[in-house]
Amino acid sequence: MSRVSDQEKVIDANKQGHPLSTEHIKGNTKKLYLESYGCQMNMNDSEIVAAILSEQGYNTTTNLNEADLVMVNTCSIREKAEQTVRKRLEKYNAVKKINPAMKVGVLGCMAERLKAKFLDEEKIVDLVVGPDAYRDLPNLLSEVEDGRDAVNVLLSRDETYADVSPVRLNSNGVSAFVTITRGCDNMCTFCVVPFTRGRERSRDPQSIISEIQDLVTKGYKEITLLGQNVDSYLWYGGGLKKDFDKASAIAKATAVGFADLLKMVASSFPKTRVRFHTNNPQDMDLEVLHTMVTYPNICRYLHLPVQSGSTTVLKRMNRQHTREEYIELIDNVRKLLPDCAISQDMIVGFCGETEEEHQDTLSLMEYVNYDYGFMFAYSERPGTLAEKKFPDDVPNDVKKRRLTEVINLQRELSLKNTQSYMGKTVEVLIEGNSKKSEAHWMGRNSQNYAVVFPKGNEKVGDFVQVKITDCTSATLLGEALH
Repeated sequence: MSRVSDQEKVIDANKQGHPLSTEHIKGNTKKLYLESYGCQMNMNDSEIVAAILSEQGYNTTTNLNEADLVMVNTCSIREKAEQTVRKRLEKYNAVKKINPAMKVGVLGCMAERLKAKFLDEEKIVDLVVGPDAYRDLPNLLSEVEDGRDAVNVLLSRDETYADVSPVRLNSNGVSAFVTITRGCDNMCTFCVVPFTRGRERSRDPQSIISEIQDLVTKGYKEITLLGQNVDSYLWYGGGLKKDFDKASAIAKATAVGFADLLKMVASSFPKTRVRFHTNNPQDMDLEVLHTMVTYPNICRYLHLPVQSGSTTVLKRMNRQHTREEYIELIDNVRKLLPDCAISQDMIVGFCGETEEEHQDTLSLMEYVNYDYGFMFAYSERPGTLAEKKFPDDVPNDVKKRRLTEVINLQRELSLKNTQSYMGKTVEVLIEGNSKKSEAHWMGRNSQNYAVVFPKGNEKVGDFVQVKITDCTSATLLGEALH
């Protein structure tokens, strides 16, 4: 993956696999070393795992050498991600030779896909736990203690972990993720997610509201609603058990869709920033956009993965939208939310991609004027429909050249967009110290741009008006107004 901005720093540490930690629970004597790779969903899953294991006597540790249990939450979306995890497993097993009592486990998407290799062929782990089997961890650990390999990668049609209160890991105390859907029903030909995370299911809105209420009570100022495809959120099952202002009337409807849920969250917590991620273009409707217009606490930022600017490539990818339909969506966003930032996911060099199709991608990027993006050269994933149907026939040197062109164009667009903020004043939610200087704060504006400014009397979690005086292609620089 290539990314031309440092957006979404809140998950960067986890993408790099830094050990996750939280407050120690008194009385817990065992130590858990937990690393998480990949998307925000994986990060939130790690928080669920930490909560389940905390009830089994485990506190987290950042010291691998003292761990009783090592768990790595994995990602299968790209070949490079799997290679990174394999290297980490080699490291764990080197430590295990010194500390034979230490147990090693693999969680998540890669666990489901490579269960047999991990346990039988390579024998590099003691337990393998799929994304729908975290509740089974106590039983699996008992099997390991009895000297047996333990595996549960069964996928569920109804597991949402709605009643598990996640333990916030490496939290800044300001922003938090709340999962609203799990799984995916979109069978994009390049993607392993439907096979590793199972069918799509939505979470009871009551449990979502309750989790957010708990976070707000604890002082969190920003919530991101998570799902493989948040726009397809749909809950059948009656009303909420508890009234939350305007939310109760909506929740008592026959069904609650994503726009309804968004209204519930935004109206129930008007002083809390609300974000959501990820959108699927074919499922985003105008009601969601109108809801964003209505509630100022819903951030002006949309992540709208397109994957390609060519309708013919989109058809081979089994994306349920065309270039023209995507442009129509973008036009509606610009009309209703002119201050909204838009980011993309883009795959270059997909099976059979011609130079003309590649040029379609570049021209779409220019039309949309993306603020930032996540860009990849296509890598064939075992078990996907693309592997079965299409040859991976774009030469690597062509993929690299096209990816460079996409990255360079995005860098130009990003710089143009950050320059448009020069002289403007933006509201920033302070998340913590700047990575480059403890004399500066780092926070984000509604459009999800990182904003860095000198410290004054502010504190983490404050909303501050900042006048922008300089910028890079990724970051806004300014001074707080008092």
